Amino acid sequence: MERFDVVVIGAGAAGMMCAAEAALRGRRVLVLDHARAPGEKIRISGGGRCNFTNLGVHPSRFLSDNPRFCISALSRYTPADFIALLDSAGIAWRERTLGQLFLEGSARQVVDLLVRRMTEAGAELRLSTPVRDLTPAAPGFRLALDSGEVVADRVVLGTGGKSIPKMGATGYAFDVARRLGLALVEPRAGLVPFTLAPDLLERLSPLAGVSAPARVTAGGTTFEESLLFTHRGLSGPAVLQASSYWREGETVAVDLAPGVDLLARLRAERGRAGRQSPAALLAELLPARLARTLAEGAQAPPRLGDCNDA
Repeated sequence: MERFDVVVIGAGAAGMMCAAEAALRGRRVLVLDHARAPGEKIRISGGGRCNFTNLGVHPSRFLSDNPRFCISALSRYTPADFIALLDSAGIAWRERTLGQLFLEGSARQVVDLLVRRMTEAGAELRLSTPVRDLTPAAPGFRLALDSGEVVADRVVLGTGGKSIPKMGATGYAFDVARRLGLALVEPRAGLVPFTLAPDLLERLSPLAGVSAPARVTAGGTTFEESLLFTHRGLSGPAVLQASSYWREGETVAVDLAPGVDLLARLRAERGRAGRQSPAALLAELLPARLARTLAEGAQAPPRLGDCNDA
């Protein structure tokens, strides 16, 4: 039977960072993951460019029943600390909008960095190794693996949530926590796209792949960034952030011309250029496909001059 000071279940970003820090403090560390490769969510994040942090990280930006919960962690390890880690490894990055930081190259660079950092510190990584059972065994825990049993003084559940099942994500950590009698906040979706009802989705299906600036409001909170129409509904930064504030049954407001009094603009152009089509005018403010779809959906006459205010 093997014995470790710490066993980390989950070789994602959190698990590998945790394993490295524990190993750097002289602990004997084992990292287990049922997947065949580490850091799969890192690999696909940011469209493969890894949106690794944000310059605006602050406790007020985190949703929690206990808003003070994250203050200690965020003050002890800041975005600047991770940026310094990337810089020391020669990994190039750049800032996009609103303090969002992405790699210049592939997200695999971050996966390789985290794997290298924890293994060089002494942590052992075992992939394709599911934990069949986890039970308390004073003074620690006993883990049943296909290869035998492992005993650990401490176990860290770093498996994440159920967000991408096709990549192997499961509710394992929640199941273990419930079985061990730990109190849980019931999980719900956050930072996710919105799916649309079939009739609306059919009307908007020609827009799949179109992106536009938007102001999206849900749960009394507004985000003004880009919105992306998809084959299933709406995505993009504004939607993903608003989704964390949305509750089932509530209204979501989407303004596709933020900062523009569209009715006033249409009225003015109706008097000045009445022969122009509504779609053509909207295309000055929106992507052409979106402008055309909105005009058709409103059953607008061919010319602005023939449109009434309604």
